[in-house]
Amino acid sequence: MARIQPTPEADGTAGATGRRKAVRYAVPVVVAGVAASAIGIGSALASSGAPDLPKISAQDLIAKMAASDTRQMSGTVKISTDLGLPALPSGLSLGGGAKGGGGKGGDASPQAKLTELASGTHTLRVASDGPDKQRLSVVEQSAEYSVVRNGDQVWAYDSASNTAYHSKAQQGQHGGSNSREGMPGDVKDASPQELAKKALAAADDTTAVTVDGTAKVAGRDTYQLLIKPKQSETTVGSIRIAVDAKNGVPLKFTLSPKSGGKAVVDASFTKVDFGKPAADTFSFTPPKGAKVTEGGKEGGKEGGKEGGKEAKGGRLPEGLDGLTGGAGHEGGSKVIGKGWASIAEFKGDKAAVPGKGRSQGADKNAGKNGDASKLLDSFGSKVTGDFGSGRVFSTRIVNALMTDDGRVYVGAVSKDALIKAADAAK
Repeated sequence: MARIQPTPEADGTAGATGRRKAVRYAVPVVVAGVAASAIGIGSALASSGAPDLPKISAQDLIAKMAASDTRQMSGTVKISTDLGLPALPSGLSLGGGAKGGGGKGGDASPQAKLTELASGTHTLRVASDGPDKQRLSVVEQSAEYSVVRNGDQVWAYDSASNTAYHSKAQQGQHGGSNSREGMPGDVKDASPQELAKKALAAADDTTAVTVDGTAKVAGRDTYQLLIKPKQSETTVGSIRIAVDAKNGVPLKFTLSPKSGGKAVVDASFTKVDFGKPAADTFSFTPPKGAKVTEGGKEGGKEGGKEGGKEAKGGRLPEGLDGLTGGAGHEGGSKVIGKGWASIAEFKGDKAAVPGKGRSQGADKNAGKNGDASKLLDSFGSKVTGDFGSGRVFSTRIVNALMTDDGRVYVGAVSKDALIKAADAAK
């Protein structure tokens, strides 16, 4: 299949503007998930055979996604993640709390629940009826965690700990038929729709975009949109998006690493219905005895800036911002490079690096710093360069370099690319 070639209009005028808008607003109204997550491309695509559909160009398929006005749907999403995170020592966990409690003290907030979806396979039930009625439930063997938005009311409930979280959606945040503003950001970022949006946001001249056949997903005919970075520095091998042939809704998202093997991120509908969900789907009242925590307004100043994407000297592309976690840093930051090879640089404090800065002999916390340094050594590999020395922490997609003088370089790029960026910045 031929790659996208720029048209005369696309050389900086209306065509390019239209394509960027199509990319940015390519996600129909649907409930989202909870953070980047994943499955493989195998069984779901191979089971029912490829349907015979009319030919379509990549440009037209992206436009079809952008034009989709689907506002109502419900279904089941299977989501798996294999980031290749290092195993934590006994007694430590990424979430900081017991499973099912959503975090320390039984916090039911979506932000606390997010870490539980960072690995493994999970089943989600989703429903949407326009931009201000959505529900997502994480279904476990003996418990269920749900996030519900109805108008300006946002509730999250964890049945395992009988705890609830309540906040109000920012007024005037609907932004049109394809918007899901008002749901907490962490909750809307892992659906096939939102993941597709972030991937397409990075599809510029550093990317080859093609239509690579067809497939059945959740019993629906889909086109397969294939996104492949051209830059050799990136760890991203490809992204495949299954787009409903009839209504343009993304039904499956698969992120595969350049290193091969199991997909890093994959979210796929296993059942989907585009009818209007029952009204009581979006009703919620805390059960008797539930502990309720009140939060602020979602999407407003109290909720913080989305993703911390602003950076000195540039802006991390939206697609890559999602892959790197959208981290901000008090010490200031900037973006090095472009496209899939973008690297975020954060300047920190040398004294904050375990075992560095002040003399350990004069520091009453020297023992603790030494322990922390040993813990970091167990996760990362020591590296040196013109920049000095530091440690590289690796996953199957995102790598990070923490230098001994407190700088941090993060990106979906190779270790060598991080070292090169640090050397150039010295």
